[in-house]
Amino acid sequence: MTLGTPKPLLPTAGVPFLAHQLSRARSFGVRRIVFATSYRAEMFSEAFGDGSAFGLSLEYMTEETPLGTGGAIRNAAEALTCGPDAPVLVLNGDILSGHDIGAQVAMHVERRAAVTLHLTEVDDPTRFGCVPTDDEGRVTAFLEKTPNPVTNRINAGCYVFTRSVIDTIPAGEVVSVERETFPSMIEAGVPVLGYADASYWLDVGTPAAFVKGSRDLVLGRLHSPALPGPTGEFLALPGAVVSPEAKVEGGSTVGARAVVESGAQVSGSVLSDECVVHEGATVVDSVIGIGAEIFPGAVLRGAVIGDGAVVGSGNELLAGSRLWPGVVLPECAVRFSSDV
Repeated sequence: MTLGTPKPLLPTAGVPFLAHQLSRARSFGVRRIVFATSYRAEMFSEAFGDGSAFGLSLEYMTEETPLGTGGAIRNAAEALTCGPDAPVLVLNGDILSGHDIGAQVAMHVERRAAVTLHLTEVDDPTRFGCVPTDDEGRVTAFLEKTPNPVTNRINAGCYVFTRSVIDTIPAGEVVSVERETFPSMIEAGVPVLGYADASYWLDVGTPAAFVKGSRDLVLGRLHSPALPGPTGEFLALPGAVVSPEAKVEGGSTVGARAVVESGAQVSGSVLSDECVVHEGATVVDSVIGIGAEIFPGAVLRGAVIGDGAVVGSGNELLAGSRLWPGVVLPECAVRFSSDV
């Protein structure tokens, strides 16, 4: 999925993923954003330009070599124009969140914090930065991806920094805010706060999570001003052709000029531009790449089909299946069931 497109630009509910972050940030009063880019950096400016379409002013800062989370923030800060005491909102580029950004910023300013972290609770905190707090909301430790978490409250990937604090991060060096900056600040007694809430939150770091995020946006489980159409069972982009005899549901997106033929069943999936799902095919919780073709009788559940790939009739691809771009899978080449 990311061979030709950076993850933050993958089409999600009909628009590049970051469009949802940009539109939500603007709804809370943000007017100027600096992108910290690296992989295929030129594609970000191609997608968003100067930001005027979003009512924003956009600047682009590119890392010639990856600098880590802290180094990226420090590098992007060269384009900031605010004073040393101003709050600076920092968003990870792979998070969908429904939390109140304005309330997080207000808490940071009111309590004169150095950094205020958005925190959320998850069932499995071992995959994230574990962040315990005291009764007053001060962060007492930052335990990055520990196998023995002391709390299920984790770093949700949205920070408010006081500008002068960003300037203390070494310039031009590889720095991790999770493993270096935050722990050292906490140890030194610098006020690091946690803004905890229980609103919608999703890390789209896996194909399954990516599909879920797109699905939830289309179904309206998370509001996004960037959604290019009404919420509902499916979102069809301009030029898409969906047969009245097809069943398309579950928050699916049908890309521009994509085709879903009669008798096809599509549920909770992302169909990219110009792909074709032929009659009688079944696509569930899957991603179909640009120009890919799914032939009659094929069954896909939890699969990712690369751009231009072809899934022949009678194939059955179940959860975890990945078909490389351009690959042609002949008729009945892969089956998980014994039926023919």
